[in-house]
Amino acid sequence: MTSADRPLKIALLSYRSKPHCGGQGVYVRHLSRALADLGHHVEVLSGQPYPILDDRVPLHQLPSLDIFNDTHPGRLPGLWEIKSWADAVEVGSCMTGVFSEPLSFSIRAWQKLRSQIGAFDIVHDNQSLGYGLLAIERGGLPVLGTIHHPITVDRQLELEHARSTVERLSKRRWYSFTRMQARVARRLRRIITVSESSRDDIARDQKVPRHLIHVVPVGVDPEQFRPLPGVDRKPEQIITTASADVPMKGLRYLLEAVAKLRTERDVRLIVIGKPREGGTSAETIAKLGLGQVVEFISGVPDERIVELYATSSVAVVPSLYEGFSLPAIEAMCSGTPLVATTGGALPEVAGSGGETCVSVPPGDSGALAAALTQVLDDPAMAARIGAAGRERVISRWSWRHTAEQTVEHYRALLDEWRHYR
Repeated sequence: MTSADRPLKIALLSYRSKPHCGGQGVYVRHLSRALADLGHHVEVLSGQPYPILDDRVPLHQLPSLDIFNDTHPGRLPGLWEIKSWADAVEVGSCMTGVFSEPLSFSIRAWQKLRSQIGAFDIVHDNQSLGYGLLAIERGGLPVLGTIHHPITVDRQLELEHARSTVERLSKRRWYSFTRMQARVARRLRRIITVSESSRDDIARDQKVPRHLIHVVPVGVDPEQFRPLPGVDRKPEQIITTASADVPMKGLRYLLEAVAKLRTERDVRLIVIGKPREGGTSAETIAKLGLGQVVEFISGVPDERIVELYATSSVAVVPSLYEGFSLPAIEAMCSGTPLVATTGGALPEVAGSGGETCVSVPPGDSGALAAALTQVLDDPAMAARIGAAGRERVISRWSWRHTAEQTVEHYRALLDEWRHYR
């Protein structure tokens, strides 16, 4: 066996990995399984929430202080909880209003790996981009980074949607960690991202040289996300995914579109995700009187999500921006007709010619309402779009392809590393 064929030992890092609702947890679960299928040894290091992994993939839990948990977000840990340097960094940064998990996780990862340098060939970071990665490299392990999209995009959209000067200042402090991420990204020797759109944004916002950024799209399992024979679609049921209740996901505009449709028809909206306490979605639902027609569903397995797609007449991705969009290709692979905005990489992913989805401008509730009406009123067109969307996904994306291309970049980085060392 040549060195080019030798199975690799990979440490895959993820600072938080929601298993069912959130692209990072889905990425870690499916990529690690596909890498194991190719014969490589993968171990995942993650903060909470922890991913659900294949039995062949060990999980090393690197718990944060869970300051930003879903139940009590922003809680202040007690002094007795601070037991390490990483804990102190997490609390100190939080007290200044900064999102502290990426930095503190990277420190915990370095503390875990510094005594296990010989146990792995390569470290693959999933978007934490904390300073601890540079310490890992100095210790002797090459680091490859995945950037799904630069968080500077989230920052800009949050600032644009801030409701007051105080909120805008608070958002600026919260997102100040993006400066660290940009500095770290520029110092890594190889970055992979999920679309050409994200590649352009990383080069522009984080000033990473374009030749260091390589596109490896994510995938979907077409045997799992598929049409379900014998399951009827509910004529007025709409489905969307909101992995985070933030302006970038555009849920507000979809809610406004649903309110417009409610004046003429009995539509119902299923949201895969959880509303944020005090977030704009809850306010919008109350303001528009949609409490009885919008249902949030979270913490359910993929099998249940497939069932929800199968019973829905149309899926929607209303995002103002997406670096790729797993929900788009999952809906398409399920044969559910898709309405999607043209934000970020969505035209690149879902298509823009009207054959595989209906495209609308981002941030336009009127256009969303019109597109949904078009799909709901024309079952033949809806079926045609659903079938074409599934074919587009099957012909382009799978997790095996993602893993194979990722391994190519592992080996290229290892060759560069040996030359550098």
